[in-house]
Amino acid sequence: MDNNNTSRHLYFYAVGLSYRKADAETRGKFNLDAQARQRILLQAQQEGITSLVVTSTCNRTELYGFAQHPFQLIKLLTDNSHGTVEEFQRAAFVYKNSEAINHVFHVGTGLDSQILGDFEIIGQIKQGFNESKELGLVNAFTERLVNSVIQASKRIKNETELSSGATSVSFASVQYIMNNVDDISNKNILLFGTGKIGRNTCENLVKHTKNDHIVLINRTREKAEKIAGKFNLEVKDYDLLPLEVPNADVLVVATGAQQPTIDKDILSVTKPLLILDLSVPKNVHDNVKELPNVTVVHLDDLAKITDSTLENRKKHIPAAEAIIEEGMEEFTDWTNARKFAPTINALKEKLHSIADGELNFQRKKISNFDEEQAEIISQRIIHKITTHFANHLKDRDTVVDDSIEWIEKVFRIETPVK
Repeated sequence: MDNNNTSRHLYFYAVGLSYRKADAETRGKFNLDAQARQRILLQAQQEGITSLVVTSTCNRTELYGFAQHPFQLIKLLTDNSHGTVEEFQRAAFVYKNSEAINHVFHVGTGLDSQILGDFEIIGQIKQGFNESKELGLVNAFTERLVNSVIQASKRIKNETELSSGATSVSFASVQYIMNNVDDISNKNILLFGTGKIGRNTCENLVKHTKNDHIVLINRTREKAEKIAGKFNLEVKDYDLLPLEVPNADVLVVATGAQQPTIDKDILSVTKPLLILDLSVPKNVHDNVKELPNVTVVHLDDLAKITDSTLENRKKHIPAAEAIIEEGMEEFTDWTNARKFAPTINALKEKLHSIADGELNFQRKKISNFDEEQAEIISQRIIHKITTHFANHLKDRDTVVDDSIEWIEKVFRIETPVK
């Protein structure tokens, strides 16, 4: 499928890397904060790319856009992250046209999530889409695609049980704590970082552990206080972190820092400490594992937890796949119609030109020429011919690009490039 929105030489690509092939350390190198995403979009504009959506989460960093060659998008990613082209080649993916569309549908509907049915990604795709739209970096194709994926995601949530039960990274972390820490309701829990994952984890901790002495620390105290007030928890200043860690039995790290914020130099522990690092890139330095009595668990380990909830969700994959298939078929029909519409219009103009020439010839040749009747007949013939071609191009078995090329060649027409 060629890009029907810009040029026959541009293709739609999905490039990036995810938990499927890239470990947390590699994903961390390619992780993009808001400023990095903005830099990519601005660079894309300068390099003539007209449509691009960027999304980056703890589990994946992906770019969806039009280019002559995928390396144009890969270069945007490596130019604005800590990852190299060589690292990308080892752990990444490149999908083109229909495969790229299929990938975006599966990501946006939760079927490609590290924890099956975790739908947070659709919100992040929306965010990336809005960031691009603000800069005018969204064409009709991309807007229709994102909207189609959003609709498919809503249908899967409403019509299947793929997202049933409480399963997410934040819930999996609390589940792990409850399974591995005795008497958790009476233990000291320290939550460092109150972004989205931190907030969700805090809510799950309060709900499931029945623990009311959880301490929150965040670089911006006001954000921690907002969450603490909701659950009546204690907040400590960021600079007190090294003093609070020794009191904790469980430390949950969920910051958005690009470098480790916890290392062995600030950990002075004399009792067992469980650390859960829910950050990408990793925010707990590897040297922490050298300390006795300290156990470090990363979110990749948590995602491997399988329980009855996940097993139940797997039963609903076929129903979700059916919804995705419907969404993709509707989107393909739209793209094909959009692709061949200029050709049908050009064909119609060509037939009108032929008809006008023939009518002029007959007008001169026939003395009592009925011009009104002839015009009606020619219009009906043109309509029937173009309808036949349009129906052929709409047929699912038609190779649209080949048919368009054949029509243009036979009727010697040129379809204007949009």
